[in-house]
Amino acid sequence: MHLTDLALTDFRSHADVSVRLEPGVTTFAGPNGQGKTNLVEAVAYLATLSSHRTAADQALVRQGAAKAIIRARLARGRRAASVSLEIRPGQANRALLGRAKVKPSALLGVTRAVAFVPEDLALVKGGPELRRRLLDELAVQLRPSLAKVLADYDKVIRQRSALLKRLAALPAQARREQSEELEVWDGPAAALGAAIMAQRLRLTAALAGPVADFYGRLASGGEAAVEYRPSVAVSDDVAQIEGSLREAMAAARQREIERGATLHGPHREDLVLALNGLPARGYASHGESWSLALALRLGSFAVIRAELGDDPILILDDVFAELDSQRRQALTGLVEGVEQVLVTAAVREDVPAGLTDRWHTVADGRVTRDEG
Repeated sequence: MHLTDLALTDFRSHADVSVRLEPGVTTFAGPNGQGKTNLVEAVAYLATLSSHRTAADQALVRQGAAKAIIRARLARGRRAASVSLEIRPGQANRALLGRAKVKPSALLGVTRAVAFVPEDLALVKGGPELRRRLLDELAVQLRPSLAKVLADYDKVIRQRSALLKRLAALPAQARREQSEELEVWDGPAAALGAAIMAQRLRLTAALAGPVADFYGRLASGGEAAVEYRPSVAVSDDVAQIEGSLREAMAAARQREIERGATLHGPHREDLVLALNGLPARGYASHGESWSLALALRLGSFAVIRAELGDDPILILDDVFAELDSQRRQALTGLVEGVEQVLVTAAVREDVPAGLTDRWHTVADGRVTRDEG
């Protein structure tokens, strides 16, 4: 898969910009604050319908504008597709697939992209919610229907936790009498949670080999490992996971009421990262953390390529500035043969010689292809 055209209207800092793109490696260069990251963020947003930089759509809309529009044309072999997404803060977003009006969720799976961004250092150093998100975004790119499962699970857990908080505020007798209401939510929480956990377990197993391989090549040695740490006993059987969740909820009923929170399920779990047998969080150096975070994204790329037989778009946002020369050259070798790679760089010299097929300069709200 590769992009052939990208057009933005009032997206972030770009009032009106369009770019023709080709397979291979394209680098967007220019000083910080000129909108390089905004370009590749728009591509990643089409793939995931979320931003790694903000949870609020309002931040994606240029100041003074009512909405932002992302338009793209994609090629997959001999097939082509066009997509358009209107981001309308405070209202429902609008989408087009070709000329047909569709729900925005219908765009999932049309554009596939894996983005490494500077914020990904938090995958190693930060809390488990970021690593859970990595697995869930990968799952949705492979199976777009999982987006609804994730959204439904989030709603059920919020409603169940709200009930737990209400019960916690009641006198003991009333609490006992009304605690049976929780059983109404246990079933859907366990069923949806089991579906999510099963996918995470499968993807962790698929990621383990590529992450170890990419880390070893980036860091010239060292052993990286990933392990999914569930909140209940699990197997590869979804029904068994669902049963374990039901049992755990029943056993933890009083503790959950006392704490006003659901204590078991995929929202409480972690993807544990290790380097040379030690927890990466707290032990990894800055360079090791960068290499491991990059290996996680490259591993995600490899899983999509293997399962779908098609390359997602690979985005490397300001990655080379943080890598030493050895890691830069190693990364150059790793992206060789990828159908389309979009790179951003503030300093052209940071990008290894021979990596880029074409350059674009980003400055003053304009994107200009360098000739020659």
